[in-house]
Amino acid sequence: MEIRQITDDGEKSAIARHILEALPECFGIPEAREEYIADSARTIFFCAFDGDRPVGFLYLKETGRATAEVHVLGVRKAFHRRGIGTALFQRAKAAAMEQGYSFLQVKTVQMGRYPAYDSTNLFYLSLGFQEFEVFPTLWDEGNPCQVYVMSLR
Repeated sequence: MEIRQITDDGEKSAIARHILEALPECFGIPEAREEYIADSARTIFFCAFDGDRPVGFLYLKETGRATAEVHVLGVRKAFHRRGIGTALFQRAKAAAMEQGYSFLQVKTVQMGRYPAYDSTNLFYLSLGFQEFEVFPTLWDEGNPCQVYVMSLR
């Protein structure tokens, strides 16, 4: 498995589409998926490759002068639990530090709502993120938004 930083905006969008469309259980709302794909073009973007085939990606989006967000992380199901998400995160974390960010944040659905998102929450906690705040209606009442943060200092 190789992790590469992608700088070409068209390639970023193509990779994001390829991976997100293969993960309808997490990215099944077409409008949100299209927004993630469109937003990928202006980000710090990393992709995991199995040979020449993209199997996962992560991109960071600036949310403030001192903070970047792990805006999207997706790994094809056949490649789950192989350390790909962790490897992508480690590369992105190093890049965020190089860019001078002080904090990383990530948003997901609050623990206890859906088993798939419980796994996501546990993954982010295992990386060292800490619970910051829950926004009960940021997305909608059925999907309360859990914000996790991490200091890079």
